[in-house]
Amino acid sequence: MSRVHLLDLHTVNQIAAGEVVERPASVVKELVENALDAGARRIEIDLIDSGRSLIRVFDDGIGMDLDDARQSLQRHATSKIGSVDDLQRVRTLGFRGEALPSIASVSRLTLSTTRADGLRTVLHVEDSKIGAPSGASGPKGTEVIVEDLFYNTPARLKFLKSDTTELGQVLEHVSRYAIAYPHVAFQLTHNAQTGLKTSGSGDMQEAISDVWGRDMARSLAEVRLDAAGMELSGFVSPPHITKPTRAYQYLFVNGRPVRTRTLTAAIDQAFRDITPEKRFPLLVLMIEIDPSRVDVNVSPTKSEVKFQQEGQAFDAIRIALKSALMEHGMMPNAAGVAAANEALAAIRAATPETFDYRSFQQPTSPSLVEAAAALLDSPMVEVPIPAFQPADQALPFISLLDGLRIIGQAMNTFIVAETKHGLVIVDQHVAHERILYEYLCGIKGTTAIEQQVLLVPQTLHLDRRSAVLLRERLQEVIDVGFDLEPFGGESYVVRAIPAALKNRDPLKVLRDLVDELVEATVTRRLVPTREQIWITSSCKMAVKAGDPLSLPEMEKLMVDLATTENPYLCPHGRPITVTLSKDALFRMFKRT
Repeated sequence: MSRVHLLDLHTVNQIAAGEVVERPASVVKELVENALDAGARRIEIDLIDSGRSLIRVFDDGIGMDLDDARQSLQRHATSKIGSVDDLQRVRTLGFRGEALPSIASVSRLTLSTTRADGLRTVLHVEDSKIGAPSGASGPKGTEVIVEDLFYNTPARLKFLKSDTTELGQVLEHVSRYAIAYPHVAFQLTHNAQTGLKTSGSGDMQEAISDVWGRDMARSLAEVRLDAAGMELSGFVSPPHITKPTRAYQYLFVNGRPVRTRTLTAAIDQAFRDITPEKRFPLLVLMIEIDPSRVDVNVSPTKSEVKFQQEGQAFDAIRIALKSALMEHGMMPNAAGVAAANEALAAIRAATPETFDYRSFQQPTSPSLVEAAAALLDSPMVEVPIPAFQPADQALPFISLLDGLRIIGQAMNTFIVAETKHGLVIVDQHVAHERILYEYLCGIKGTTAIEQQVLLVPQTLHLDRRSAVLLRERLQEVIDVGFDLEPFGGESYVVRAIPAALKNRDPLKVLRDLVDELVEATVTRRLVPTREQIWITSSCKMAVKAGDPLSLPEMEKLMVDLATTENPYLCPHGRPITVTLSKDALFRMFKRT
């Protein structure tokens, strides 16, 4: 017998599925792309168990008749290209004709579709075998239901991550398309809870608001430039609003979400020397280019593209981003100094001449947190803090300390100080919140959060929903300074609290923290992230409006604030610092 033989269709499809369908997010991505190519204006995605048990994608696109529906389930059957020459001018998201048969080979798939409201064609597929067609009533468009993903490939199934991770991957893909196609209304639900919803109004900034949040969307500057045969449009954040990863950088070429080294390098070049080290701006950038000048047939997932002229693409992106920042007064130049609170003009400035901040950075007093803890009578568990070493750290906003002289505290809420640049007013609560947040998330290195041991452990009683949520995020709450553990039912025993909570009811603070996390979960319909816990915890532990501060405490807070990666906005997006320049003051009193 011949040792070389042809594989059966089912095996061939499963091999192909290995390239196309890696996880539930891959299925959602392919089905959403098909819906967009079909001209959908509304796309609904329903998941059960993060897509393991069920994925349903409905769209109101053009739909298919029976013949097209059957043909679409065959490998390399597509309406988007007709020959190899068409690969040079692909304008659709899909074009290979592999998605549906690949998905059907590793799941139980149901395809329901029609070109007009009324009778739908329904096809069931299992093990790559298409059953007899049936009918059902429904609206125009297509619905694909994928059940029991990887039921026949258990090796693939065991490599899936946790439900939270898989759901996060799905949300990431859907978020990108929701922003890139603002005229399409997206809705994603998980276990009948809404995870994402956009209006479909056609306004990209509104879509960004729906996906990333209103405060984040409002902070962005518009990008618009025609250069080198490319049209660039979108939004970018100012230099002082950054993230620790590139997760908030969405790049699209002819509507396709992509990742390329050329585009990434161009973004980094545009922001060089105006953002803190290892911090990345937020970005949504749409690039429209002649399809013949870009190759989209580079990777199996179609997530990479190759430009015919890489250098022109690089320069166009770099120029577009810099132009947008300069136009909105966000670049550190003479014209933008006043608008950017002056410190942006002194990024990575030299050590201040008239204020020795090192005198406030002794290892025995690393932050306001320890100063507050010193006022407590109970024993304190100390966390080792390395000595502050200015020479080893990038201090882009150290100019806040140039000639610093604390004038006093206004309304027990605002710190009023004089610097070489003018009059500075700082909101003490949000300033301390920013400092604590950066310690919690590791931007400033080892955490400065210290614990205060309770002389008598206390019991925290919660409702069932709050208790379940706290159990899921218990380690993150412990990491911010609480020592607690389940104590039966919906109760927890609390043995230690963050030392910053001086003279406050620890159970009330902890209950408020849990309540805010529950509220965020109900509002967003998703489990709170670690960053949300850091943000909420830093708010609860920070000094409050109305707390009197001594001069050394105010000086210490200003020093800590100047060494943060963003002294202008708290983690919630509220302003921290307002600078009234000398020139502005003199003009107000007609001295110039």
